[in-house]
Amino acid sequence: MERHYEIVPVPTRILTVHDNIAEAIAEFGGHKIGPKDVVCVAESVVAITQNRAIRPELLVPCFWARILSQLFPAKGSIASWNAMQSLMNEEGQYRVLFAVVCGFFAKMAGKPGVFYRMAGEQARLIDDVTGTMPPYDKHIVLGPKNSTIVAESIKERTGCFGAAVADVNDLKRSAVLGVSEGVDARLVEQILIDNPFGNASQKTPICIIKNYIE
Repeated sequence: MERHYEIVPVPTRILTVHDNIAEAIAEFGGHKIGPKDVVCVAESVVAITQNRAIRPELLVPCFWARILSQLFPAKGSIASWNAMQSLMNEEGQYRVLFAVVCGFFAKMAGKPGVFYRMAGEQARLIDDVTGTMPPYDKHIVLGPKNSTIVAESIKERTGCFGAAVADVNDLKRSAVLGVSEGVDARLVEQILIDNPFGNASQKTPICIIKNYIE
């Protein structure tokens, strides 16, 4: 029989670059966290506390950013000049250019997704403006750095069994970017598939998988 896991959302205030994510989790959710639990945190909030939110007007899109951004769906996260420029700044202009060329020919051959595999992790993680919670809906939010180290720091600070940094949305897309030792990333992805995070008015970017181990 498939096991059912209880998931407890943790409300917070708006977290900023002035916060340490592990300390914030201990502050707002410490009383709810047990030694058998796994603490999960939304990747966008981790990125914000790492100062990885960029005002688009501070970017200067190059020629290639203006051209390549037009090749992606209008609702995508790298469809704007500034979002594409932020990707190039993170992963390198020539890497992105090469990934676009390879992705085009791969798609013609019936193999989608090659661009996102070749362009680097940030190609999948960047949130363009309006892609995250206010007041950061006016920022481009990059993916977090060192997600596994972040997860280990959360585990150490809170005394939980383990921790995970996850990128989950309402379209049944669930990806774990980093976990502490002993946590099965694929299992956590399945547990979070219905997106228990609330990054808007709910202010629940943290959730606890209760009794992950029995």
